[in-house]
Formats: sequence, structure tokens, C-alpha cells
Amino acid sequence: MSTTQTRRPGTGEQPHDDGLFGWLRALGPRGRRAFGGAFGGYALDSYDFFTLPLSMVAITAYFQLDKGQTGLLTTVTLVVSAVGGALAGILADRVGRVKALLVTVVTYAVFTVLCGFAPNYETLMVFRALQGLGFGGEWAVGAILVAEYASARHRGRTLGGVQSAWAAGWALAVIVYTLVFQVVDADTAWRVMFWTGALPALLVVWVRRHVQDAPRAEEMRRTTADRGSFTAVFKGPLLRTTLFAVLLSTGVQGGYYTLATWVPTFLKTERGLTVVGTGGYLTFLISGAFIGYLTGGHLTDRLGRKKNIALFAVLSAVAVLAYTRIPDGANGLLLVLGFPLGFCMSAIFSGFGSFLAELYPTAVRGTGQGLTYNTGRAIGALFPTLVGFLAESWGVGGALVFGAVGYGLAVLALLGLPETRGRELT
Repeated sequence: MSTTQTRRPGTGEQPHDDGLFGWLRALGPRGRRAFGGAFGGYALDSYDFFTLPLSMVAITAYFQLDKGQTGLLTTVTLVVSAVGGALAGILADRVGRVKALLVTVVTYAVFTVLCGFAPNYETLMVFRALQGLGFGGEWAVGAILVAEYASARHRGRTLGGVQSAWAAGWALAVIVYTLVFQVVDADTAWRVMFWTGALPALLVVWVRRHVQDAPRAEEMRRTTADRGSFTAVFKGPLLRTTLFAVLLSTGVQGGYYTLATWVPTFLKTERGLTVVGTGGYLTFLISGAFIGYLTGGHLTDRLGRKKNIALFAVLSAVAVLAYTRIPDGANGLLLVLGFPLGFCMSAIFSGFGSFLAELYPTAVRGTGQGLTYNTGRAIGALFPTLVGFLAESWGVGGALVFGAVGYGLAVLALLGLPETRGRELT
């Protein structure tokens, strides 16, 4: 794979544009529209995902579930997302990034809405699993779309900007959750939360009219015969890359989804917070997450992909241990520590979009990135279920410590991957 530093023609980039938002200006008009489409898609992907964790207490009571069954709802979503991510990646390599993006957004929106009509636990689990098909593919496709517009100089910051959309969608979900659960009875409110998952339909209309694949990437896709090959990412030097990238993704996402799934329940059941109180505490966590995504994006360009991930893996593990060991009655400290916890567990993701895109050539970039990111997500999905079962005897706070194990796996995975900072996409 070539690692030359020459500018790629035909993208409208201005790779030496600096300043706080230089990375955004450097994308050019078409690149900025692509960024808008990827940002919106990922924000609404996040919104649709968090309708479940935020409604978890109400759903548990409505269907009379134990904690293991509750955790399984998240696990099936993430496991099926591996299939969705791999399929979306292959689709992106074969028919283009924008078309694949539209398919993923429509899929997760439709099945999120259907979750609101589920008459029983089994049906809810099936709809949630199918929602995972679109949920798994959106990030990988959107990240590749933007990565192919970005210059090597700005790619980390640019993809960190896309990643920050997760915090924006999370924040929107918390706002809607706070309003809905204050106005509507809990037995109906969780259904309303899922019904609001229809919002992405608005984005689909805009993306169809305004967003296009990067010209250079589109040209290479059309002229490459062996594109979107699932087996290609397991051949030759790409085999090692794929295996270690899956391990990296497993560790980071195992830690993250443990916290994303169980922190709202932890705040309500073990800290005794109300709906409004939980929303307030999550505001600190989400604020830290948003700033963490943007900061991590800058650091991954300055320090390198591997150093950025290693740094925040260690800090995330420390933050998890500190957050779950705060003594009863010290909820003020819990509030304050939510910010660094959100910051660290999100900054680690900022380098993922650029790192995975740089590990694979254009012909199989969608396949490689979609497969590795979402296979790691599926394996990491075992963490929330395990925490759910451990919580029966350890308590939610005690079981959450298990999330720190994932960050240790991420550090080990980095030993088998190359540094790619400054690498041009080929």
C-alpha cells in the first residue's frame, strides 16, 4: 500500500489550511456536504441507539424482565450490527458510499419505530436486532465517505468531527427522554421514545439531493475489478491487519457499551436519581464526550493514531474505576467526574475513522472498515450482557468495573498494528 504524501486530485482539498476549523474549510464544498451527511447520519444513529438504554428501566418494569434479559436487548443489537456493518461495507465498495449510507439510515430508522409497537419482549428483541443491521453499517460508511475527501494532514480532526455527532445524538435523546417521561406515563413513554426514531427520514431526503462520493474514490472504485471482496481482507498482509483491528475494536467498544448501556440504570437504581436528575448527570457525561471527540481528533493528528488510542484507553480505565467507586452520598462528586469519564471514553474513538480507513486500500476499504469495527462491536456486546448478569450479585456499580478490561485489550491490540498518521488513501 502506498504511503506517499502527495495531494490527491479532484477532491477540492486545501491540505495546508490551518486554524481551529481549517480541517473543515480544507474539505471544499462537496466535502463539507459529505461531512454534513455523515454527521447527521451518525447523530441520528446515536439517537436511535440511546432510545433503549434511556428507556431501559421502564421497559424492564413493563415486561417484568431481569437484568440479564435487559442487557440482552443491547447485546443482540450489537451482535447483529456486525452483520450489518460487513454487508454495508461490501455494499459501499460495490455501489458507492452515498447509496450505502442511505440504505443504512432507512434501515435503522424503520426498525427503531417498529420497536415502539412491540407487544412483547421477544418481538422487541427481534425488532431491536434488525435495527442493528442499519446501526452497524452507518458509521463505517459515513466515516469512509468523509475520509476520502479529507487530506492526510487533517484526516484525524475531520473524522473526530464526524465522531462527535455521537454525543450530539446522545444529547438529543436525553432531552427528548426527559420531556417524554415527564409528560407521558412510563408504560407508554418508552414506546414514544422509539417512535421518535423516525427523525432520520428527513436526513435521507437531504443526502439524496446534495451528497456525492469523492470523485477520486469513485473513479478508483469503478476501475477496480476486485472490489467489495469479503475474502480479500483475510488474505496476505491484510489478514494480520484485520485480526488485530477486530481485537482493538472489541476492547474499545466492549468498554464503551458497558458504560453507555448501564450508567443510566446505575444512576436511577443505585443512586436514586429521578428522570430529571438522571438527565442532569448525563449532561456532564455527554458534554465531556463531545469535547473528547473533538480533542481526540486533534491529538490523533499530532500524536499519531496508536498513541492517541493507548493514552485514552488507560485514562478511560482509570475513569471507570473512579466513577464506580464514589461512596454513597457523594453525588456531587459523581456529577463532576461524569465529565472526565465522558471525555476519555469518547476521545479514544476519534482516531478510529482515520486509522481503519488508512489500513485498507480503496477497493476493500468499506469491507475492511465495516467488518472490523462491527465485529469488534458484536464481540464487545457480550460485555453489557455479562454486566447484567453480574449485577444481580455485584450490583450495577460493581459490575461496571468489568468495562475497564476492554480497554486493556485495546492496548494489547495496538502491538500488532502499524502507525498510519500521514498516510494517503490509495
